[in-house]
Amino acid sequence: MTTIRSADGTRLNVRIEGAGHGPTVLLAHSVGCDLSLWDAQIPALAGRCRVVRYDARGHGGSDAPAGDYSIDQLGADALAVLDALDARTAHVVGLSLGGTLAQWLALHARDRLASMVLCDTAARLGTDTGWQSRIDMALSQGMAAMADLSMTRFFSDGFRARSPETVARFRQGFVATAAHGYAGCCAVLRDCDFRADLERMAVPTLVIGGREDAPTPPADAEALVRGIPGAALVLLETGHLSAVEDPDGFNAALLAHLSAQAGVRR
Repeated sequence: MTTIRSADGTRLNVRIEGAGHGPTVLLAHSVGCDLSLWDAQIPALAGRCRVVRYDARGHGGSDAPAGDYSIDQLGADALAVLDALDARTAHVVGLSLGGTLAQWLALHARDRLASMVLCDTAARLGTDTGWQSRIDMALSQGMAAMADLSMTRFFSDGFRARSPETVARFRQGFVATAAHGYAGCCAVLRDCDFRADLERMAVPTLVIGGREDAPTPPADAEALVRGIPGAALVLLETGHLSAVEDPDGFNAALLAHLSAQAGVRR
């Protein structure tokens, strides 16, 4: 682990793994999770790429400043990580909130993206009232009050039944997240809407979605593919955290994309 400071002084908890000579892959996780979301991707990537993952502000081992966060702040955090590691470009893989971040980068820092993989996300994720309700509940009742419902949104019914240990681990991480940090990132999702901007995301793009994803159903993934020039689509038999539910299918799709874009061997 290492600590990197963003432009506003926020400390970000960063982990760097894998081949220093390979292309840089930046992994950005979902709200209510941390960098461990990507544990099942590291064995597939580390022998081929320099893999960089970090806790979003408000989550895990990163600082959790008070107040609403903005997508500009999250974008500046990602760029600070790349700058600190002398990574001129990266393949950005973002899931849910991380996918919102990747879209911002495609619009505002196009030259820093070698490609992007948008996972279980949308150009407009959720609704204003839905996110505000979560913000209010987190701040008034705490994370434990939201944990069980959040696990039904993270994972499909079948996965929760067959992998209770994994679900319990993610629930524990969710409850451990600072309520004001979670609320700060929910404000980002409340305020972001890229539906009118998709055609300007001229970045090689793979969209990965889950057929049983309730927060961002297949229609959201299909809308991204229709809007982003040249984007490709892979749908997996998963809920919202596809990288966790089906790591083999997810990794195969990701490696095929990286092979096409960066010559990474599958």
